[in-house]
Amino acid sequence: MLPQPQLIGIGTEAIYSFIIIVCSFMIYFATKELYDLTSHKGIKYFRFAFLFFALSYIARLILEFLVMFFDAQRVFDLTPIFGLTLITAYIYLSTMSLFFLLQSVLWKHWHKRNLYLLHVIAIFVALLTILFNNPLILFLINVFLFLILIFIIIMAYRQSLKKGLDLYLIYILLFIFWILNIINLLIPRFLEIFQLLIYFASAGIFFIILYKVLKKVGSN
Repeated sequence: MLPQPQLIGIGTEAIYSFIIIVCSFMIYFATKELYDLTSHKGIKYFRFAFLFFALSYIARLILEFLVMFFDAQRVFDLTPIFGLTLITAYIYLSTMSLFFLLQSVLWKHWHKRNLYLLHVIAIFVALLTILFNNPLILFLINVFLFLILIFIIIMAYRQSLKKGLDLYLIYILLFIFWILNIINLLIPRFLEIFQLLIYFASAGIFFIILYKVLKKVGSN
C-alpha cells in the first residue's frame, strides 16, 4: 500500500486534472454551435486551444499516476518509450494550446501553412525540454511566448475600441493559469502546501473562465 502522503498527492492531482479536463471539454463543446453558426476562425482556434488543454491534461494525469505508483526512474526503466511519449505529448499538446490562443487573436493575418510550422515548433520545444531534462527550458520558452501574446492582445484590445472585454479577461486569466502551472513544475515535491495553493487557484481560474465562456455563448 502506498504511504498516505503519496495517496493524498495522487488524489489531489487526479481531482485537479479532472476539473481542468472537464472544464476544457465543456468549453470546447459549448462553443461548437456558435462556431457552426458563424464559421468564425477565431472561435475555431479558441476551441482548439481548450481541446488541446484537455488532451494535455489527460497525458499529464496518466503520467502522474505512473510516477506516483512506480516512481519516475522505474517508469523509464520498464517502459521508456511509453514514459517519454507521455512527456513529449504533454509538452507538445500544452504548447500547441498556447499557439492556438495566438491564432485565435491573429486569425485575420494567419496563413494555413503557418499552422504546420507551429506544430513543428511545439514538437521541437518538447524534444528540447526532454533532451536537456530541464523544466526550466519549458518555463523560459513559455514566458517568452506569453510576452508576445500579451503584447498582441493589448494591441488588439486597443484597436477594438474596448469591445469584447470579457474575451480579453479570459485570455488574461489563461495567462495566470498557465504561469501558475509552469511554476508548479519547478516546485520541489516537499513544498506540497504551495502545490495545493496553486491547484486551488488554478482550478478557481478555470471555473471563472468556464462561467464567462458559457455566459458569452448563452448571450449570443
